[in-house]
Amino acid sequence: MMKASSAKFAIGQVVRHRVFGFRGLIFDVDPEFDNTEEWWLAIPEDIRPHKEQPFYHLFAENAETEYIAYVSEQNLVPDHSGDPLRNPLIGEMFTRDPNGAYRAKPIIAH
Repeated sequence: MMKASSAKFAIGQVVRHRVFGFRGLIFDVDPEFDNTEEWWLAIPEDIRPHKEQPFYHLFAENAETEYIAYVSEQNLVPDHSGDPLRNPLIGEMFTRDPNGAYRAKPIIAH
């Protein structure tokens, strides 16, 4: 039986990719891999993460562009730079408080 893992990072936390250096804001967490086998196999085998760990959905950005990323916990580190993120999707779900932290907006049911 697999031991349930708990996420090391939280929704609203800014992180950086350990290998590729891009930054992102976590907006969702899967307790373990929940993407396609094709996606997983497209990762080079020598750096392919194991599936039995949390995977994070990020509003990500690098020097050139903004995008959505799906990243294993083993490939993330906290980003303590305090620099704001520019991904335009962030404003739909988060606000940035005076201390620079990102807070999820309240969800209003219709």
